[in-house]
Amino acid sequence: MKTFTYLRAADVDAALQRITVEPGARFLGGGTNLVDLMREGIEAPETLIDITRLPLDGIEELPDGGLRIGALVPNSDLAAHPTVRGRYPLLSQAILLGATGQIRNMATVGGNLLQRTRCLYFYDEASACNKREPGSGCAAREGFNRGNAVLGTSDDCVATHPSDTAVALAAIDAVVEVRSSRGTRRIPLTEFHLLPGTTPHLESQLERDELITAVELPPLAVAAHSHYRKVRDRASYAFALVSVAAALEVGSDGRIADVRLALGYRRGEPKRGHGMILVTARGC
Repeated sequence: MKTFTYLRAADVDAALQRITVEPGARFLGGGTNLVDLMREGIEAPETLIDITRLPLDGIEELPDGGLRIGALVPNSDLAAHPTVRGRYPLLSQAILLGATGQIRNMATVGGNLLQRTRCLYFYDEASACNKREPGSGCAAREGFNRGNAVLGTSDDCVATHPSDTAVALAAIDAVVEVRSSRGTRRIPLTEFHLLPGTTPHLESQLERDELITAVELPPLAVAAHSHYRKVRDRASYAFALVSVAAALEVGSDGRIADVRLALGYRRGEPKRGHGMILVTARGC
């Protein structure tokens, strides 16, 4: 691991100001992915800005009946929250099927969305990887790629985004709130991640100087009747080979009022987010 400078941000504005003037800086939340990447030599930030003490760890109901989730809410806390379990069970299930209890205690909502691929060649510095080193090639295309993407790939990359949470959030119209010194943006989760194209090293719409501050869930009635299913090699601590977040609401007339399907680890058409296909229908 290379030498780096460690700073602790006193508030959100201070964190944003610091990252604006330090191009080699990165935000540090739970660190469950970033620290591993630093140990492996895949990432080498010059400065780590610790944001763990910022007031972004709350879960609150919105006036319209939706839910606002702070970016620093631990995954374990989100999965166990009564409102999430009751109104958005697929989200709670997706989180509990990811990683171990210890990692979920450390990992945050914002960090979950920003975790990087687990493609074997991305972690192997001796292998060609356009995501790690743009222009070097993609060893996974002709190599071991059983856990990589089938749809939405490009000649430059077949890696997948590993988040279970992102698949569930896509199914329920979640919106990601991000801030920078320029102001606040709101990005639909289905547009937040990017397809690889010719620039697989660009993984999301988040700019270098922006910070995820919250994820908002709409008051979606269909979400209460939902489930998350994950297929993996072993029942504990393994990334999905394929996953699905499904929600279904049947009206009083027996007709389907709303249905949502988000298929994980199979990337969809360019207008959809990296790592999933989203299908919705109403009034069937």
